[in-house]
Order: sequence, then C-alpha cells, then structure tokens
Amino acid sequence: MSKFKRNERIAAMVKILSDYPNKLFTLNYFTDRFNAAKSTMSEDIVMVRQAMAKLGLGKVETVAGAAGGVKYVPFSTPDQNREVLNEVCEKLIEKNRILPGGFLYMMDVIFFPSIMQKVGEIFASQFDYSKVDYIVTVETRGIPLALMTAKAMNLPLVIVRINSEVMEGSMVSISYISATTGVIQRMSLSRRAIKPGSRVIIIDDYMRGGGTVKGIIDMMHEFDTEVEGVGVLVATKTPENKMVDNYVPLLIFEEGMTEDNKINIYPNPNIT
Repeated sequence: MSKFKRNERIAAMVKILSDYPNKLFTLNYFTDRFNAAKSTMSEDIVMVRQAMAKLGLGKVETVAGAAGGVKYVPFSTPDQNREVLNEVCEKLIEKNRILPGGFLYMMDVIFFPSIMQKVGEIFASQFDYSKVDYIVTVETRGIPLALMTAKAMNLPLVIVRINSEVMEGSMVSISYISATTGVIQRMSLSRRAIKPGSRVIIIDDYMRGGGTVKGIIDMMHEFDTEVEGVGVLVATKTPENKMVDNYVPLLIFEEGMTEDNKINIYPNPNIT
C-alpha cells in the first residue's frame, strides 16, 4: 500500500470523521487505512483537533483504552447558532407564509437538507445526549429535522405514525387532543420500535398548544421510556401555557406583523 503525505491524511481524516458524527473510530482503523504508524496518526489527530477547535467547527474527542478511539462531535457556538437561525428567519418572514388557523408554511425550509443539517447540529449543542437511545418524532414534517438531529447525535430515529402501517406489525395506539382544534386524534407506534427502559429526545417542527408533543410523551410512557428533552424548530409565543412545560424552541413566532409588514419570527434568545 502506498504512503500518504500528512496533508493527505489530515484531509481524509476530517472527511471520514465529519461524515459520521459521534461514531468512534479506532486508531487501528486509521493506521490500516493510511499505512502509518500509531504515533504518526496520533500526531495527525492532535492537529485535526486543534484546527477544528480553533475554527469553531466542532470537537474531535479521543477515548482512551482498548475500546477507545477518536470521534467528531458536532458543536456550534452561540454566535454560529444565531447566524444560522437568523438565516432561517429571513426565509420565513414573508407574509404570504401565514396559513389558515394561524399556522406557518415551512415545507420548503424543512425539506432543504443543508438547512436542516445545520439546525440538527444546533439541537445537538443544546442537549446532553450521552445516555440517550433514540430520537423520536411524528410524521410527516418533523422527519427531516429529526433525521438530521439523529445524524448529528449518531442515534436511531423513531417515527410515530398518524396513520398506522400494517407492514410494521403489532402497534401501540393512543388518542390525544389537539390543543389547537380540540379534536381527538390517534397516533401509533410499532411495539418493536423502542426497547423498554430507553431514553429519548423528542424533536418536532412546530408547536402551538403542545398537544402533539404531549401525545408523543404519553406514547413514550406506554413503552416505559424516559423523555430526556423536547426540541422544536418553531414555537408560537401564545398560548404561553402549553400542554408541555419543558421544551427548547429554536425560533419564536408571534401573531401579527412587524412594522415593515413581515412575519414576526425571531431566534429564541435563550439558545446557547
């Protein structure tokens, strides 16, 4: 096998690590891949870690021991988070996005992969997911955001169904009340989807009254599962008393327009 120059090894290492966030690669993986000594690869890892930290591009962490290795952990600073969220707000401020019932049209933003990848990394910066087993969302609009969050955390994604699928086998179904309409609805989840005793983080795209997220939380109780956190892309400012108490909204949406006739949506000032 041919030898690689240091700049070639470092470029390839950054690519490999960043393509698989939070996945642990052993030192032997890189020594075999690049036909280099462990001491050489250790020096390369130090250089990658220092460069990533200096540029605010995330963390490169090493784990000692026989089962150890190196992994890339997505992390963004408060300034970087605000920049991304301001960009999202700029896409959502046009008044023609207001839908009947006071909802906000966001499909074009939610299904834009590069935007949701950044948003998923912001969520990864807001939660301690070291002991979390799954990311959970509900179909359909929450899927892209939750998928990118799951990728950033290197966790499997579980999708609660509004319409149960026969192909998923035995299902657990519950009824929940929409806080907005007061209508009773149903959601379902395959019994095989989550192991009892697991820990989850719930991610969704929009919260008004909190009825859907409350339904997901109740569903998790049916699986003897602990909810470690709830994150939503957009939450309305009113009603202030929602059916869910503890949640992390990235953007706040207020009813009414700004002075320049734009939608009043802005980043949550508590995002770190």
